[in-house]
Amino acid sequence: MLKNSALFLLAALALILHPASQADEFSIVYKGSDGIGRGKHIVFIAADHEYRGEQTLPALARIMAKRYGFKCTVVFGTDPEDGTILPGSSHIGGLKILKKADLMVLAMRFINMPDDEMQHFVDYVDRGGPIIGLRTSTHAFNIPKDRKFYSYHHTYPGKEFHKGFGRQVLGETWVTHYGDNHRQSSILMPEQANKKHPVLIGVKNMHTQAGGYTAYPLEPFTVIARGIILNGMDIDAPVDTSKELMPVVWVRDYKSNSGKAARIFTTTQGASEDIPNEGFRRLLLNAHLWCLGMEDEIKADNPVDFVGPYQPTTFSFSHFPRGVKPADLADYDSPIMPEGLPLTKPEK
Repeated sequence: MLKNSALFLLAALALILHPASQADEFSIVYKGSDGIGRGKHIVFIAADHEYRGEQTLPALARIMAKRYGFKCTVVFGTDPEDGTILPGSSHIGGLKILKKADLMVLAMRFINMPDDEMQHFVDYVDRGGPIIGLRTSTHAFNIPKDRKFYSYHHTYPGKEFHKGFGRQVLGETWVTHYGDNHRQSSILMPEQANKKHPVLIGVKNMHTQAGGYTAYPLEPFTVIARGIILNGMDIDAPVDTSKELMPVVWVRDYKSNSGKAARIFTTTQGASEDIPNEGFRRLLLNAHLWCLGMEDEIKADNPVDFVGPYQPTTFSFSHFPRGVKPADLADYDSPIMPEGLPLTKPEK
């Protein structure tokens, strides 16, 4: 009896000293334990305005930590006044952790970070770290001409690094919507010629809510899936036959300044309401392993179920749960996002 009590106390003390998750001003950390990801660190940056990356990325991070054992840090753009998560905010800190990151996952749009934080981001790219870019990450940066890292701007006109980070690293920058966003969803059809690519293992029935983007990725690249635009938001909605099948998922290698070729996975989908679709969610989780060079660990029956309640908000520029701080999402069982919060800014 005493032995059991002692073991219980030791276990409780271990949880206190080494909690499964933690949070600070800008980020939360989900600490994996046993699993294929043990010893590896994935950094997620959630700072887009509309598509609720602050919901998508913590959900993916929890799965990679709890189901696979990775250490996963999610960094948010926050409101400098009250520390709450603010979609699309350039108030981002703590990116020095990228120095030892094994993978970077992005949901960003039109960000203009402080130069010291941006330097950590650029250093990661320059050393050839692998990257996953979701949705608006193709136009992640909106940096003024007089700033040090203007070349990362999504329309940068220079010959070297033309059209910035999105075009040169992820393979495409912002072009235009392709179809009617919020009214047309997409079926993602695997590219027949590349159907044996590891990221497609076990993937089927992909249907996403975010509207299509025009994309003509920079060569060389490999198309993983194309988008069939539907005239409606349900998977059985009629096909919009006026639309060609744009690439919506592709992979490529980016030759970094270090000379190392980085594995890049890009999708023009990835909104909060896209990942409840199991096929698309599995594709993204497979992409994490592939980018890390762990394709041998991709199995058709790998677990992809959510960790904790996932309650995505309809993507919108103006409507999102207000008053949420990173710490509110730190526990594995804390809902993403908390219910009952105002979705619009309270009138003063």
